[in-house]
Formats: sequence, structure tokens, C-alpha cells
Amino acid sequence: MSTASDASPDAPSGALAPLRVPVFRMLWSAWLTANVCMWMNDVAAAWVMTSLSHDPALVALVQSASTLPVFLLGLPSGALADIVNRRRWFMFTQLWVAAVGVVLAGVSMAGQLTAPLLLVLVFTNGIGLAMRWPVFAAIVPELVGKRELSAALALNGVAMNASRIAGPIAAGAIIASLGSAWVFALNAALSLVASFLVWRWRYEPRNSALPGERFVGAMRVGLQHVRESPGMRVVLLRVFVFFLQATALIALLPLLAQRLHGGGAGTFTVLLACMGAGAIAAALALPQLRARWDRDQLVEYGTLINAAAMVGVALAPNVWVAAPTMVLAGAAWISVANSLTITAQLTLPNWVRARGMSIYQMALMAGNAAGAALWGQVASFSNVQTSLLVAAASAVLLVLLLRRYRLETLPAEDLTPHAITLDPPPAFEIAPEAGPVMVTIEYFVDEADAAEFAAVMRDSRRARLRQGALSWGLLHDSTDPRRHVEYFLDESWVEHLRRIDRITAADMRLRERRFAFHRGDQPPRVRRYVGETLPD
Repeated sequence: MSTASDASPDAPSGALAPLRVPVFRMLWSAWLTANVCMWMNDVAAAWVMTSLSHDPALVALVQSASTLPVFLLGLPSGALADIVNRRRWFMFTQLWVAAVGVVLAGVSMAGQLTAPLLLVLVFTNGIGLAMRWPVFAAIVPELVGKRELSAALALNGVAMNASRIAGPIAAGAIIASLGSAWVFALNAALSLVASFLVWRWRYEPRNSALPGERFVGAMRVGLQHVRESPGMRVVLLRVFVFFLQATALIALLPLLAQRLHGGGAGTFTVLLACMGAGAIAAALALPQLRARWDRDQLVEYGTLINAAAMVGVALAPNVWVAAPTMVLAGAAWISVANSLTITAQLTLPNWVRARGMSIYQMALMAGNAAGAALWGQVASFSNVQTSLLVAAASAVLLVLLLRRYRLETLPAEDLTPHAITLDPPPAFEIAPEAGPVMVTIEYFVDEADAAEFAAVMRDSRRARLRQGALSWGLLHDSTDPRRHVEYFLDESWVEHLRRIDRITAADMRLRERRFAFHRGDQPPRVRRYVGETLPD
């Protein structure tokens, strides 16, 4: 397995360079196959819904039903992906999707499919997506170095958008010749193929002397880490807002295809394929685009281009005008998504990566689901064209409102793990579940440095909580103005050891900043207290 290089993440790398890594190439093939399945299923479901109901809100709810599970189940899935064997979990997600495909095919062939049942089965299939995405997002940085990470994420986008071409084309051809039921059946078969590719991967999990995290505790720490990370908060806001308005185009596309002259299943397939082609072209050109514009510019320009594309499609009289604008929309989507995804990946340490990326995907899918429902309702009250024009106008307004939330101004941190030993070591044996554990650190700081010391301690608070501490505080001695005591609480002794195991090079630099304010012949004094259970 390749390891992360020390090169700058912004150093140039060829668009296809990650494919030279055999394991990445194999898992990328599995990812491509899985996404072909996803698009085939979504296209077939959306088109079937137009035959079951002509209500725009109900048609748009197909998109919501597909994406809502990621919002509801993303964090539990990310927690599992961080604490179980990632290879087995990835395989299980594909088997889940295959099973749902078999049920969909059987119900369709029996002629028992209704609009509510279709939404339920689409939601169930979305559970597979919710389980699959965090584990794959966590795997990628383990397979390539930092220098190739952006290219690897762009290739993931290529897989997603190549599947956006291949999936709809295959689904459209099968719907026209054999019927929707056979699309669901092929989806099940391809999901089994993806599961086989993952089975061939010989995953080497990181060995740890500590027992695995508990499920609920892992979710708490994941949420806490993201909440205390300024970078992740900015990324979550930007990705939610972008997809809230951008999803109007995808959610209403089946109805747009019907509205165009000569529109039908073939038109719907062509428009999706054009969007995928635009995304692939932009993904391959991302190294050149990143050399010219920073991530903030790519997000802003991509949002504005997508807004222009929505206006173009809304006003297009035929497919010949709509198709080129869909190409622009695809290019805009991949530029924005890649910029936000790589920022999230570079902000997260490996031990919490699946949880962090699951929360990122939850924000993305929450925007998708809310946007699909919102713009579907707007279309119901007015019409599809008006809904798209309002969504485009909101995109321009949101770009102006969010300009102060910048990606490039976020501080870069070295997340390389940094092993340290307990100092002082415990004087007696402590059971892993003993606790809680309170740590106190005593500093003597000149009064003239108190304000600067407080600023560093604010950063320390965020760092301790990101690592999993339950609480943190800073005390000032009323009898000695130079004496400050930092304290924080861990749930148990094993959680205390686990938090120490998560310390990075950036944490060590922060420690040096704290210690620089200390005045004394000895380093700041550290004490650890373990909770005792008293007899009744």
C-alpha cells in the first residue's frame, strides 16, 4: 500500500497519475461500477415515476428519497467505517445494493410497483449509498500521496460522471427495449461484480494496541471533531449551500426532458450524458484549472456557471440548445465538488476521516434532498421553468453572501501522527474502563503575556476537543496571578490513551506554543487523576 508523500498537496500532478497505483486502479474500477449501478437505478426510478404520477413534487421526491438516507445515516456509516474492517464493510454495501435491485426487479416484473412503494425502495437503495460513500472516501488518501490526492479525487469525479453517461445510456436503451424491471436486474448483477472487485483487495488495517472504539462513542467524537474544526465548518456550509440550489437542475430534469420538443426517455438520457461529459472534461483539466485559479475562485465561478446553465436549460426550446448548457453544468459541478472535497480531505486526520467525510456527505445530501423538495414545490406552485430561474437567482445571491467564508485562508496543518509516551507514567495498573480521567497542566505565565497565552489556549481547547476530550477548562489562581491550570476530561483510561494516540505534528507545534509562555526551571507540571468507584 502506498503511503502519503511529504510533497505539497498543491504541487502539480498528472490527471491520470493515481491510476498507476494498482490498488487504487482496482478500487477505482469498483467505484466506477458502483456508480454506474447508482445512475441506472436513479434514471429508471425517475422515469418510472413519471409514468406513475405527473405531480412535479412527487417526481422530484425520487431525488430526495435517493439522497435522504445519506443525511440520516451518514454519521453511523462513517463511524462503522472508522472502527471496522473497511474492506468487509465496502463489500457489504455492494451486497445490500444488489439485494435491493433484486426486489425492485421482482416487484416491477410482477406489475405491483406503485409511487409510494417506488419511493420506499429508492430510499432503501439510498441506504446502500449512505453506507458506501464514507468508507471509499476514507480509503482514497491511504492509497495515494498528498501530491496525487487532488487528481485521485478528480478521477473519482470522472468515475461518477462517466457513470452518469454510461448509466443513463444503458438504462435508456434497456427501458426502451426491455422495460425498467431489467434495469433494476442489471443493477443487481453489476453490484455483485463491484463486490467481487472489493473482495480481491488485500486491505492492511492499521494495527493498534488499544481496543476498538465503541459505536456511540465513535459518533460522538466524529461530531465533536467536526464541530471544533474551523475548516470543516466552512466546507460544510459551502457544500450545503451549493447543492441546495444546484440540485434543482437534476431534480426537475425528467420534467424538463418531457417539455422539450420531441422529449422522452432518450432526451432525458442525452441531457444526463451531456452533463457527465462536461464533468469528465473538467475533471481531466483540473490540474490546469487549479494552476490558474484557487479553490475559492473555482467554487464561485463554478456556482455562477451552473446558475447560467440552469437559465439556459429553463429557456431552451429544444434539446440542441439544452445539451450544450448541460455540458457547462457538468463542468461547474465537478469544479465546485472537487475543490470542496479536497479541502475536507486535507482538513481531516486519518483516524476520523470516514466520520468526517460522512458528515461532509451528509451536508451535501441534505442540500440535495432539501433542494429537490424545495424546487419541486416551487414548480408545483408555478412551473418548472420558473423554479429553475428562481434557483439560478438564489445561486448568485448566495455567492455574494458567502464570500467571507474562504477556503484558501484556512490554516494548513500537518496531520502526520506523532507518537508520544505518558509523562509521567502511571504508578499503578489502571483498568481500561476506569474513569473518568482528569488531566491538569500547570503553567506559570508573566502577566504581560496573559492575553497572548489566552489566545493560544483557545486553540488548545479546540485541539483537545477535536481529539475526543469530554470537556476542557482553564483556571486562574486567585492567590498567584502567574499560575494558570489547564484541565480536560476523558471518558475513561482507554479513551485517554486513544486521545494521546491521535496527536499529530500540528498538535506538537501547538504544545510548543503553549510551553513557550511558561516561566520556570521545570516544564509545565502534568497530573492525571482517575475516577474511583466508592462502596455504597
